[in-house]
Amino acid sequence: MVTRFKDWLALLRPHQWVKNVLIFAGYIFAGNFKLPPPKAITDLTFVLVGFVSFCLLSGAVYAVNDVVDREKDRKHPVKRNRPVASGRVSVEEATALAVVSALLGLILALGVAWLNEAPLFFLAALSYPIWGALYSFWLKRLIIVDALGVAAGFVLRVVAGCLAIKVDISPWLILCTLLVALFIAFSKRRHELLLMGNNATAVRSVLGEYSPQLLDMFIAVTASMTIMAYSLYTFTAPHILLGDRKEPWLMVTIPFVVYGVLRYLYLAYQTDTAGAPEQMLKDKPFVINLALWALTVLLLGWLAR
Repeated sequence: MVTRFKDWLALLRPHQWVKNVLIFAGYIFAGNFKLPPPKAITDLTFVLVGFVSFCLLSGAVYAVNDVVDREKDRKHPVKRNRPVASGRVSVEEATALAVVSALLGLILALGVAWLNEAPLFFLAALSYPIWGALYSFWLKRLIIVDALGVAAGFVLRVVAGCLAIKVDISPWLILCTLLVALFIAFSKRRHELLLMGNNATAVRSVLGEYSPQLLDMFIAVTASMTIMAYSLYTFTAPHILLGDRKEPWLMVTIPFVVYGVLRYLYLAYQTDTAGAPEQMLKDKPFVINLALWALTVLLLGWLAR
């Protein structure tokens, strides 16, 4: 029974739930952590419940995707070990688990929407499995749209986090999230294409439309745009700090973002990490840089008035 439970849990891919931390972006960048303790804690609680909700919803999407792609996954050297592709979990079990996980996620989302009077958060949560179905059955078969589909999932997480606590949705935050997600998605496509070679279309039909050279250009463009968009965002985000002067102090975080993008490129091109982006969190320089960026952003948030 323990083994069976582990297979069910693996189907929901908990190792990829780290992507749902994007739900906290609105809480951090809107500065809600600086509000009086009761309000700050209440908002944090709503975001935490929203995080759990999206973990369950994303798990449901992963389960459906594994069912849809089970035949192609069996031809992949790594994905063939997934629960459905390997036969450890039946299609019926996976479908039932996806439904249960989605329902639990939506119930939690409804609770946040009801208690915080944030109905749009529930709509965002409901949109996530709908997006997942569209991606699994259609979007991932279209060149470029497949990467945009992946990016949409990241953006939806950020939007949902803002809606959960009813803060303004920054267009810069949306743009930066979109570009980072595209950068990651194109890096993953390049890895899959090189890994599978002539058999690439057997595991993902859209790979037949790509070439390594084309993906190299897409990666270069999105990496450059990510750095530029974040830099422009910091220029337009003034903080009143020393001497009551209004200065864009968030600019000091730009080097962390530049290093993060370049480090990701290094790992994507020199290792197999691009195939599983969450593995970046095992790279110490990348994690240290990410932590320093987060701490600097939080510190500037505390100091700003």
